[in-house]
Amino acid sequence: MTVASLFTRAAARSATKSTVGKSILGSTVVTPSTIARPQLYASLLQRYYASKSYPSHTLITMPALSPTMTAGNIGTWQKSVGDTIAPGDVLVEIETDKAQMDFEYQEDGVLAKILLESGEKDVAVGSPIAVLVEEGEDISAFSDFTVEDAGGAKSAPKKEEPKDKSEKETPAQVEKPAESESSEGTEKAASYADQTGKGPLESSLAREGRIFVSPLARRIASEKGIPLEKVKGTGENGRITKADVEAYKGGPSTGSGAPAAPAAAAQAAFTDIPLTGMRRTIAKRLAESKNTNPHYYVSSQLSVSKLLKLRAALNASAKSGEYKLSVNDFLVKAVASALLKVPAVNSAWLESEGVIRQYSAADISVAVATPTGLMTPIVKGASSRGLQSISAEIKALAQKAKDGKLKPEEYQGGTFTISNLGMNDAVERFTAIINPPQAAILAVGTTQKVAVPGEDGGIEWDDKCTVTASFDHRVIDGAVGGEFMKALKEIVEDPLKLLL
Repeated sequence: MTVASLFTRAAARSATKSTVGKSILGSTVVTPSTIARPQLYASLLQRYYASKSYPSHTLITMPALSPTMTAGNIGTWQKSVGDTIAPGDVLVEIETDKAQMDFEYQEDGVLAKILLESGEKDVAVGSPIAVLVEEGEDISAFSDFTVEDAGGAKSAPKKEEPKDKSEKETPAQVEKPAESESSEGTEKAASYADQTGKGPLESSLAREGRIFVSPLARRIASEKGIPLEKVKGTGENGRITKADVEAYKGGPSTGSGAPAAPAAAAQAAFTDIPLTGMRRTIAKRLAESKNTNPHYYVSSQLSVSKLLKLRAALNASAKSGEYKLSVNDFLVKAVASALLKVPAVNSAWLESEGVIRQYSAADISVAVATPTGLMTPIVKGASSRGLQSISAEIKALAQKAKDGKLKPEEYQGGTFTISNLGMNDAVERFTAIINPPQAAILAVGTTQKVAVPGEDGGIEWDDKCTVTASFDHRVIDGAVGGEFMKALKEIVEDPLKLLL
């Protein structure tokens, strides 16, 4: 069969192929119609061999749940095939570059097919993950529907990963059949594709003994050093799945001819921790901030004796479980009050818009350490809130951050950040990197007993902590940064001013 006849065959089959039209809310509407674009045949030829006609349906695709998200991981599905979905229902948990979030679907219908199971990683935004049909449609028609039938997955951002030997040869290196065999070989490839849903190139690789393995299974095998050629695949046509790799009982691959003992010794010398999407995002933003923002630093030693006494008195007066104020709660309130006195610090550098934006409300981002990286949930309108409200909000947001449940609006958009390492008595002082587009961040060290002159000429002990503010010199001049530190010092050292 010639290439021309292949295109003719593809054109004939396209009469039953579905066209794809974009919709909103992470979905694609698909209806039976005819594709009349010969220029697409070259890229879609392989797919036409397994084409089928499906009832009208909607493709649910991987949504972009944050501005920086390009790919995500599939968490636990909250709906099963056959379940009815109403607008606002949680469909599936998605792990983004910042947190694990619920994907709330905004259309109604019935879930007809789940295309990507829980545990699939690095699924590019826009890739099909499920199929939705209208109520009353026959969902059994989608029992054999695949990602390929949906148009194929989009490519996730490329990452440098070690490749096993099954990936060393590229399609260009596959030996071409002799001219006399080309027709017979193509017919066999087409027949195989009709039965398995794989294209002629993929089916020819199968006949030559290549390893069929899912991307997730390949990644797990690479991380654990498992030789894929020794894993028995239980998937369709012998495809190796995630379960097959995890069930493999043999030892890790040591490489051809390499002694096992030295390899084991080398592995014991270090541990490779995979980079998460969140860690990559944090690293990128901090590097950009440090390289782009002209930081300068101003330190001040604050007396917190009166603040500690006020805190103890308020906590003692609280009913059981009503509240328990921390020093950080007072600092959030004090910083918000100082920003109202020196509003130039409560600003952001927005070069793309050609402005320095000065905010009227103080939304304080509080740095929280989580198992996957640093998060900065926001206490909004902190200057107009009481200490009890601020304390409850910080505790709730910190727990959500550690559980990976923060919504984008809960960690994006703050006007000033506080990073407090005061709970570690080894940290006397430190400097922090500005969280762009904000123009300032406050680093808080531990509280220490310091000898100070007493009123009677003797020595007294005072509780003091050192704070260091990092300012963006493009936005905040040195004198303005000094005024902010002066205002903060006055409020912290006379905390009753927080009532004003």
